[in-house]
Amino acid sequence: MRYLMTSLPSDTARKPDEKLHAEVGAFVEELTAAGVLLATGGLDSPTVTTSRDGEFTVTDGPFAEAKEVAVSFALVDVRSKEEAIEISRRFFQIIGDGTGYIQQVL
Repeated sequence: MRYLMTSLPSDTARKPDEKLHAEVGAFVEELTAAGVLLATGGLDSPTVTTSRDGEFTVTDGPFAEAKEVAVSFALVDVRSKEEAIEISRRFFQIIGDGTGYIQQVL
């Protein structure tokens, strides 16, 4: 089962530094070696496309609620949703507070 996981660190999450990069790197290496991690990366401010009544609009970020925009993603291949939740829990143990979204890729 594949899951797309996105994260939104909170204002109180650890600030990026060499130690944090090393810890996240080790976690990524562990998941990659286990064959679980398919892709990962950071995300830029979104471009939003909307179609309504035949009208198509494009809005570029950043937006007023930038704190609600996902900043990173991981695509994982796991046996269950619970396993994806455990990966998210471990990720937030490293980076600190935040919010994560887990969605099964159908």
